[in-house]
Amino acid sequence: MFKILKSIKNIFVHIRSSLKVVLMIVIPTIIIIGIISFFYKPTYSVTLNGEFIGYTDDKNKIQKEVNDYMKGIETENIAFIDIETLPEYSLCFVKRQNIDNSDEILAKIKGIGTTYYNYYAILLKDETKYYVSTKEDAEAIIDKLKEKDSNNIKDIAYTEIYNTEQQTFAAQDEVVNALYEKKPTPVYYNSYSYTIASAKVDLGIDLIKPIASGYTITSRFGQRSSGNHGGLDIAAPAGTPIHAAAAGTVVASGWSNVGYGNHIIISHANGVQTLYGHCSALYVSVGQYVEQGEVIGAVGTTGNSSGNHLHLEIRVNGARLNPQYYLY
Repeated sequence: MFKILKSIKNIFVHIRSSLKVVLMIVIPTIIIIGIISFFYKPTYSVTLNGEFIGYTDDKNKIQKEVNDYMKGIETENIAFIDIETLPEYSLCFVKRQNIDNSDEILAKIKGIGTTYYNYYAILLKDETKYYVSTKEDAEAIIDKLKEKDSNNIKDIAYTEIYNTEQQTFAAQDEVVNALYEKKPTPVYYNSYSYTIASAKVDLGIDLIKPIASGYTITSRFGQRSSGNHGGLDIAAPAGTPIHAAAAGTVVASGWSNVGYGNHIIISHANGVQTLYGHCSALYVSVGQYVEQGEVIGAVGTTGNSSGNHLHLEIRVNGARLNPQYYLY
């Protein structure tokens, strides 16, 4: 019994000694922490690309703002902002009078970002003409031009753009008014209705002269005493070979009831057709593919004609163009 009591006493003595040691450590630590807390505060030092840029008391707030900024949610038409190197944070203690400069930190972080904008380009024949802010704007412009039956609607499109360069956006009505093209007015020639286009357009193909030598231009394209002339009359001796102005497929070869007499029509690329009228002979048939320069017929005076000549027409989607924009 005596031995048990002695053991218990020794345990209490050991606990008391250990407690003294703990108190000797804890109390000074508390005092030191108290003194440090009185003069210093915990915060985060922020570095960017290894360079110290300031202190912040709330790194989570800064990081959220940076993330939102990179998503482009602060400004319209920004797709995203690329920041290659993000800031690094280190917990530290600084004197309490040190100021939290989170705003300056954010400004420096944003200053190294590369902004990518998102908008839409309105194209005419694959050439950028205007920029608009949204896809809805682009589609509305196309729809309005369709409603107005613009002559060039098939050549107008839009595409989405991602670019580091911001653009000035045009209003919908401004774009529609600028791009709208009125359809040519129908006129009549030998009781055959067709349209005349007054401006030169890019055919997208190269043409050669159907008659290269020994010819005389006797009647030009456009207005004349008998009405509008939809082609070019090229006088040459009967039987002079007529060459295809460009490669293509023969879509007409035979007699015409509207004044052309024996005639040939060849369909080329991009909606372009060439017509050869008043022929004395036809050497090709419908469906036949001909090469550029191939002999397709011979000069004559068939149909509504007062002498041997070739009546040449150039058409784009049914509209007659002045052949002398491209030949002779």
